Amino acid sequence: MTHSSVTIVGRLGSVSEERELPSGDIVTSFTVIVDRTGASRRRSTRGASSAGPRQVDAIPCQAFTAVLRRRIARLEGGTLVEVVGTLRRRFWRAGTALGSAVEVDVQRMAPIKESVQP
Repeated sequence: MTHSSVTIVGRLGSVSEERELPSGDIVTSFTVIVDRTGASRRRSTRGASSAGPRQVDAIPCQAFTAVLRRRIARLEGGTLVEVVGTLRRRFWRAGTALGSAVEVDVQRMAPIKESVQP
């Protein structure tokens, strides 16, 4: 049996967008910003030191339920969050070109309280 399940811990991007789809469903799109790990940083900088400039990935996410959409609207950009969902690949046509994107279809999301270090 196969399945798609992801958990992402990162910072909420600064902009979220709510829109109505042709089906009538409402979706909120947002990003979660995560720091790259040491191994992926080294690969992406062609051998550069992992102590170099901070490298991040912006993970696109979509929330369809009203509860999640309201929760996202109340949070500020930069808030540390945990997102749980499934990976989805969507396709679209733009003229004669075919486009695609991989996004997280969010099932749960919650802010994470950051501990204060003395």
